[in-house]
Amino acid sequence: MLKKILIQLDCDPQPSTFDAVVAVDAGADVLLRHGGVTVDNVVSLVHGGMFTRGGADLASTAIFIGGSDVAVAEAVAQRVRETFFGPVRLGVLVDPSGANTTASAAVVAAGRHVTLAHGTAPASRAVVLGGTGPVGQRVARLLALQGAHVTVVSRSKAKADQVVGRIVDRLPAHQSRLEAVEHHGGFLAGSAIARVISEADVIVAAGAAGATLLDAAGRAAASSARVLIDLNAVPPAGIEGIAACDKARAEGAAVVYGALGVGGTKMKIHKAAIGRIFAANDSFLDAEELFAIGEKLERERESSAR
Repeated sequence: MLKKILIQLDCDPQPSTFDAVVAVDAGADVLLRHGGVTVDNVVSLVHGGMFTRGGADLASTAIFIGGSDVAVAEAVAQRVRETFFGPVRLGVLVDPSGANTTASAAVVAAGRHVTLAHGTAPASRAVVLGGTGPVGQRVARLLALQGAHVTVVSRSKAKADQVVGRIVDRLPAHQSRLEAVEHHGGFLAGSAIARVISEADVIVAAGAAGATLLDAAGRAAASSARVLIDLNAVPPAGIEGIAACDKARAEGAAVVYGALGVGGTKMKIHKAAIGRIFAANDSFLDAEELFAIGEKLERERESSAR
C-alpha cells in the first residue's frame, strides 16, 4: 500500500509545527514541509505531487495550505487550484492560522443553542468582535451563510466595511443582513455598538490574543445573548468572565464557550478533513466545506447521544 504523503505548504518562513503534528495524528505517513511558499514558487511544488503518482494512486498524495497571512494563503490556494487539470489533481485543505477550522467549530457550537437560519422567523442576530481578523472574517462568513444577521465589529470601520463587502461578494443575497460597526472601547447608551450588543443572540470574540473586547459593561449590555464564545485562549479573556476551558457552561439564560471549549470540535474537524483529502483527490476544502464536515460530526454526536 502506498504511503500517504501530505505536502505542507506554509506561507510563513517556518512551517507550522502545530499543523504538522495534527497531520501526523490524522494519519499522514510522510510529511513534506515547505516554508516561504508564494504564488510565484508554489506551482513547481504542486507539480512534484501531481506527476509522481498516477490514476487512483494520486489520492495518496494531498496538500495542506497554511500560514499566518490569510490573504497570501488564499492567493496560494487559488494558484494551486489553477494548476490542476482534468483528473490530475490532489486533495487540498486550506486552513491558514487555523482560521477555517476554528471558525467552523465556533459556528457549530453556536448552532447547538440558537437556530441561525432565519427561515420564516426573524434571523438570529450575531455580533463578531474582532471581525476583521483571520478567524473573525470566517466566523462572520459562516454565520451569514447560515442565514443570521451578522454585525462585523472592528476598531476600523473601513476594514469592517471591507470584510462585509467580501462576504457580500460571495453571498450577495445576504447583503441586507450584514453590517459593520466601529468600536474603540466603551458601550455608551445610544451608540451603535451598544445597540448591536443589546440585540445580539450570539456574540463571538475573535480578536488578538490578550485583548478584552467585551468587558463587564459590555456583558451587562448583552442581556439578550444566548451564546457567548471567546476564541482567545491567552489571558486576559476576550470576553470578561469566560475561561478558556468553558464548554456550554450555563450563565443565566446564556451558555458560554472558551477557546478550549470549542477546540475539541476544531481538532475533530481538522483531522476529519485530513482524512477527506486522502479519500478523494478532487477534494478542495475551504471554510464552507470544513463547516459542512463540522455539521456532519455534530449530527453524528447527537445521534450517538440519543
